[in-house]
Amino acid sequence: MIEKLLLLIIIMLFTSFTSDKDVYICQSKNAKRYHFTKDCKGLSNCKAEIGKVTLSEAEKQGKTVCGYED
Repeated sequence: MIEKLLLLIIIMLFTSFTSDKDVYICQSKNAKRYHFTKDCKGLSNCKAEIGKVTLSEAEKQGKTVCGYED
């Protein structure tokens, strides 16, 4: 019983830290990456507006993590 409860707590913590985290994206139609910080070197070339979305939303848009933050 205790093992199942601990496993459930770990899963809940992991899920809350990964899918609800805010990330930054360049809102250009050609942008393909998301960034954990607004100061990321990968965002320096963004000519469009920089937006903040959840990690799950960025992944739904087909974006992958920036190589500088990998």
